[in-house]
Amino acid sequence: MTGDWTLEQATSSDIDHLMNWFPDKQSVSIWGGPNFRYPYTHHSFNEDVLWEKLASYCLRDPAGCFVAFGQTYERSGRINLARLVVRSDARGQGVGKRLIESLMTTARPLFELNEFSLFVFRDNMPAFACYRSMGFEIRDYPDDMPLADSCYYLVRPASYQE
Repeated sequence: MTGDWTLEQATSSDIDHLMNWFPDKQSVSIWGGPNFRYPYTHHSFNEDVLWEKLASYCLRDPAGCFVAFGQTYERSGRINLARLVVRSDARGQGVGKRLIESLMTTARPLFELNEFSLFVFRDNMPAFACYRSMGFEIRDYPDDMPLADSCYYLVRPASYQE
């Protein structure tokens, strides 16, 4: 039996599953940021992902399989989309776009803000192309953020129409 794609609040077991998506320090650092610990333990991963403090979501495909993860929170007057990841075997199939659309639809009514933002490493061209195709534009990098020489800061209006 199959259903629709669904975005659900992440659970502890989802976070346990997510831990297996990052085989090395580089992959978890690109996804989680420079302060994400590696090698990680169950405890350190849960602390570093901040899943109990940030709105954390998993995207499930029509068969109910966990295929993508993302978080939302307010940052600098915008709804920030963070720690976006698609399971490696589901990449290149439009899942990232579906994740972002679902996160924006879910987060928009939770915040009285008019823009979305996100960060992406400059060499992550597949993700950068996905975000640009969805109307995100490069903006000046926030002064308080590390990795300005490695990442782009992208913003798009909440009311953007494709």
